[in-house]
Parts: sequence; C-alpha cells; structure tokens
Amino acid sequence: MVLETGASAPDVTALNQDGDAVSPAFDEAAVVYFYPRDGTPGCTLEAREFEADIESFRRAGVTVYGVSTDDVDSHREFADEEDLSFDLLADPDAEVADAFDVDTRGEFVDRVTFVVADGEVQAVIDADDARPEGHAADVLEAVRRVEE
Repeated sequence: MVLETGASAPDVTALNQDGDAVSPAFDEAAVVYFYPRDGTPGCTLEAREFEADIESFRRAGVTVYGVSTDDVDSHREFADEEDLSFDLLADPDAEVADAFDVDTRGEFVDRVTFVVADGEVQAVIDADDARPEGHAADVLEAVRRVEE
C-alpha cells in the first residue's frame, strides 16, 4: 500500500541523471512520479507530457521528479534523448520507492504519482489511474486542487 494522503513525506536522497545527489525539500510543493522503465513507449510518453507542461508546474511553484529503478547512465541517456529539464532520480535499490511504499515488481517500480507539499502527501494518483497518456495534465489538475 503506497503512502496515503496526509502521510508525512519521507526524507529521501538519490542521484539524478547528472550524477548529483538530490534531496527534495518536501516543505516545498513537488510532484514525485514513479515509472517502470526509461525509454519504453508509455514511460517516454509520460515524460514528454511532463516536459510539455513543465512551465505550468514551475509557475505553480512545483518541482517535478521522475523516479524509476534505472541507473544514472540510463537516466542520462533518456533525459538527453527526450530533452528533459526536470530531475530523474535513479533508484536501482528501490530505496526511494520503499520510502513511499511503492511496490516493485521484480526490477520495475509501479506507476504511481504523489503530490507533496508542507511536508505531507497531498494527493496520490495510483497505478490504476496513472495511465501515461494525459497523466501530466491530470497531475497538474491535482496540484491546482491542492492549492485551493
């Protein structure tokens, strides 16, 4: 069972696609979206849609983080190929996934997204609702509802 709305946001640190350690400050608004694998059709579509809406997220004061169990090199290649301007966090040991209670099936993490602010989980879009197409727009709408 993933972290639920109202749960405290975990303290996590992971390397991004540039090999830099990133420790999100969840007192600030953030979206943490978990996805199964770099470069697959659904995950690529999802990343492209987040990138297409990234300025809307930034105007709302929200930082976007993508997380999968892929390593830094895979994330670097994926971010470069798709010209992504947000952090992809490498989680090969599923430590970030575990902190959010996100299930991993073998080497793949479930598709689930968290909207976090003020140190708490504000919204969860679980695997049943987190379809790649239109997902970024759904998350942006969830962010706007949280801000109200």
